[in-house]
Amino acid sequence: MIRFELDFISPYAYVAWHAVQPIAARHGLDIEPVPILFAALLDAHGHRGPAEIEPKRRYVFKDCFRKAAAAGVPLVPPPGHPFNPLLALRVASLDMPAETRRALVTALFDATWATGEGVTDPAVVGRVAAEHGLHDAVARASEPAAKARVRDATAAALDRGTFGVPSLWVGDELFWGVDALGHLDAFLNGEDPVPTGLLERWEHIRPESRRPGSR
Repeated sequence: MIRFELDFISPYAYVAWHAVQPIAARHGLDIEPVPILFAALLDAHGHRGPAEIEPKRRYVFKDCFRKAAAAGVPLVPPPGHPFNPLLALRVASLDMPAETRRALVTALFDATWATGEGVTDPAVVGRVAAEHGLHDAVARASEPAAKARVRDATAAALDRGTFGVPSLWVGDELFWGVDALGHLDAFLNGEDPVPTGLLERWEHIRPESRRPGSR
């Protein structure tokens, strides 16, 4: 099983979601999509999002377009970015069969980044959900239990060690970002170059300087 922690706000998560499918199929693995709130990760770790740093924002959109082209998927930005992804995250977290969740996550990602329609409009999210048999999804997403699912999944991700999206976990091994998919594939092939005990052997390395205000 590949645990895929995602937020629809991330174009990298969109590209990675599509690009990881053939890797998982090649290794006979299912993918478990786990919607989490990227903004909460940023707050917890004291980071700013890429779109909140103007030079990085400009670079990221070009970089994502290049990565989408390499992955063979379209990239059309949503009407606004950053945007509030909570409705889509809560809908994607509702109780449903695993196969339906994977298909719904694909459709919500595509509504955000393949068509440029975006997922902040309840009518759009409701239509996408209804196409997958979830006709009351928007109403259910406003219930306390639905809100708690995203909060709990985000808290669990933080406890696990997640700091960004997309984060792909195979057991306790983390692969972060679309650039890590090649490393994920090598790991699943038993060809990971990282030796056992590497971090333990490097434990003696400590920071020699810190920026003022850094954690």
